[in-house]
Amino acid sequence: MKHIESRSNPLFKQLYKWQSSAGRRGEPVILDGIHLCESWLGVGRPPQYAIFDMDRIEEPQLVELIDKLPPEVCLTMSGTLLGGLSSFNTNQGVLFVVQPKVDTLPMRVKESVVILDRIQDPGNVGTLLRTCAAAGIKRVFATTGTATLWSPRVLRSGQGAHFALRLHEQIDLSAMIATLEVPLVVTTLTAAQNLFATELPAHCAWVFGNEGQGVDSALIEKASIKVRIEHELQGAESLNVTAAAAICLFEQRRQHQTKV
Repeated sequence: MKHIESRSNPLFKQLYKWQSSAGRRGEPVILDGIHLCESWLGVGRPPQYAIFDMDRIEEPQLVELIDKLPPEVCLTMSGTLLGGLSSFNTNQGVLFVVQPKVDTLPMRVKESVVILDRIQDPGNVGTLLRTCAAAGIKRVFATTGTATLWSPRVLRSGQGAHFALRLHEQIDLSAMIATLEVPLVVTTLTAAQNLFATELPAHCAWVFGNEGQGVDSALIEKASIKVRIEHELQGAESLNVTAAAAICLFEQRRQHQTKV
């Protein structure tokens, strides 16, 4: 493997530049840690670079990872240098540099999708992507104001869900809604029906909104179905958006699995 010895190495400088611009559209993304790297290989694409801690490359999990990679993409460096490329200032033993797939916007939407409306916390966004993938959702749209989907914190919370989804950021909501051939469903406390008393469509576009403000009023007005989640927690108007999304998506899944 090629070995990088110092921060003055031109490739290290390029890697650091990519790390500093993490999440920007069109830029490579750095995946931190064995789980994310294995998840990337699981979709059948090699990384642009695979960078290993030179003192840990004999560890069984890293050896197994190296065996799956083309030799020309593999590099080593010291743990100190590797930690400097991590967004979390930790050394997980391996980093991948990858180029995320840019998904084409569909002409018409006929399947179940999720719209993230100005959800700001990266941890929430990553957890929502995991929930979507687990519930069988294949496509997610993120409005302007939502945390950058490929940022390090969202990637860490997503734990590989990104690679199972078609992701679209900073979408034009009006144009996107015009492509829907499925009902628009929102969670709201205003003029909404009990989720568990609602017959949910087999396919729909779910909207989950900002942590403090909820779903944008313009989207609520366009919704075919408005639902709320009844709960027993006194003094709390609504659940955390990640909990609400999980309940909604799996209730839809439950209803339609039962009918099969």
